[in-house]
Amino acid sequence: MKLLKLVPANTRFDFIKLRKIALGLSAIIVLGSLALLFTKGLNLGVDFTGGTLIEIQSEQTPDLPDIRNKLNNLGLGSISIQEFGSPNDLLIRVGQQEGDEDAQKAAIEEVRGTLDSSFEEPVDYRRVEYVGPQVGEELKKAGLLAFLLSMLGILTYIWVRFEWQFGVAAVMALFHDAIAVLGFFALTGESFDLATLAAVLLVAGYSINDTVVVFDRVRENLRKFKKMPLPDLLNLSVNQMLSRSVMTSLTTVLVLVMLYVFGGEVIRGFTEALIFGIVIGTFSSVYVAAPLLMFFNVRSTYKDEDTDDSDTISA
Repeated sequence: MKLLKLVPANTRFDFIKLRKIALGLSAIIVLGSLALLFTKGLNLGVDFTGGTLIEIQSEQTPDLPDIRNKLNNLGLGSISIQEFGSPNDLLIRVGQQEGDEDAQKAAIEEVRGTLDSSFEEPVDYRRVEYVGPQVGEELKKAGLLAFLLSMLGILTYIWVRFEWQFGVAAVMALFHDAIAVLGFFALTGESFDLATLAAVLLVAGYSINDTVVVFDRVRENLRKFKKMPLPDLLNLSVNQMLSRSVMTSLTTVLVLVMLYVFGGEVIRGFTEALIFGIVIGTFSSVYVAAPLLMFFNVRSTYKDEDTDDSDTISA
């Protein structure tokens, strides 16, 4: 019985030929993401800003304009309301109140009283979370530190595992992916919280794994085909790993799509970040990391090695 193959064996796609177009597209993605981050910024969740998050469900379809008007008249500052999952599910964010913990509790009770009076049926309070301003600021610093240390750890690993050209190219591709994911959240305005930050770090790990697999084949071929032109060698290496990259990315995305559809609103931002990050990470492994090896002239590291020279590509 013949197995179904999404990617035919012995493909000969000329990826390097399109490197200028791909790198131009990558530059647009990175610059656009940075522009969005500096102008629009991220919609930081309660985890980072402090405040109260209330999730409710009701049997009755809510009158959003009326509820929003009543909550804004409480004098508790900016209160945001959004539907999620179904029209009967609401997520209310209440900003940090002046005063101690008793002031926060009083604000929560006021909001609950207003919500209870806005529905004829009892309201199911599925989640009430409060994060203080000091905790939010600490989480923001800890999140940034976790991101930077993760990037540093990956850079150190690549630098030890490969030559410097591979290390620089891998880290540039890695920052390309991380900035693109952050730009995606700045563009969509989705809430950016601790779960989303974890997704960004997962994307970084997934992307660097795919890049390392491609780089390992490039290094092997550099020692094997010493006279082969570098563009042809990079194309050969990427094509040899293409089936693995496509199958791994596709199966992962299929699982994440199921989580996005059936997992509920709580993890929706997490799955969105992973889906977008895996797609952009696969793209960067082929069209960012590999072409950068040409720019850094990676072949110069191997040209003086005393190894058997062969330009025959085995099937």
